[in-house]
Amino acid sequence: MSDSTFDFNVFIKESKDVLLTPKSYFSTMKTTGGIAEPLIKAVIYGTAAGLIMLLWSFLRLGGVTGGLFGGAVGVGLFFFTIIGAVIGLFLGAVILLVISAICKGSTDFEANVRVTAAVMVVMPISALLGFVTGLNLTAGAVVGLLVKIFSLYLLYHGLVEALKAKKETTRIVMYVLIVIFALFMILSIGAKNRANRLMHDFNNTDFKELLKEAPEE
Repeated sequence: MSDSTFDFNVFIKESKDVLLTPKSYFSTMKTTGGIAEPLIKAVIYGTAAGLIMLLWSFLRLGGVTGGLFGGAVGVGLFFFTIIGAVIGLFLGAVILLVISAICKGSTDFEANVRVTAAVMVVMPISALLGFVTGLNLTAGAVVGLLVKIFSLYLLYHGLVEALKAKKETTRIVMYVLIVIFALFMILSIGAKNRANRLMHDFNNTDFKELLKEAPEE
């Protein structure tokens, strides 16, 4: 797939290959050809994730349901997710480049951008599983951690196969990142519990009563 002719069918096939056979995919992945292709991938993944999050918001199933403002929050999340995907592509590539350098892999920016874009296939999957958070906060956090671990699994193959990083060093870095993500998950559960209680109390407040009680000028 070249930058001049983006083939959506090839894009779908490559997305499946990344998820199902990451080692094989990254071992044959092109690391040159321009920035347009990975950028288009990031936008598509971000759009798909944004649409799913928008749906969960309207159905009040996701971690952020909109509360008093209904689907307006979901619409905002939709556009934020697309913009975030573009920013995340280049920011993620910089972070990946640093990790690759630590692991004695390629420090070519375009190669790192392409690996980052491929791993972003996880975005729609993460959004699809976002409804679990709306059902149970702890279960949602665990699912989120599992998705991150799967992302690191894909990233490991991207580093080793495409960027030619050293396996042992890369494996150690991945383990360290898993521990960090697990610690953040534990800390975030408490914070989200407090935030959810606050939102629940606010949503259960009779807004009309608050208006009646407001002092008139």
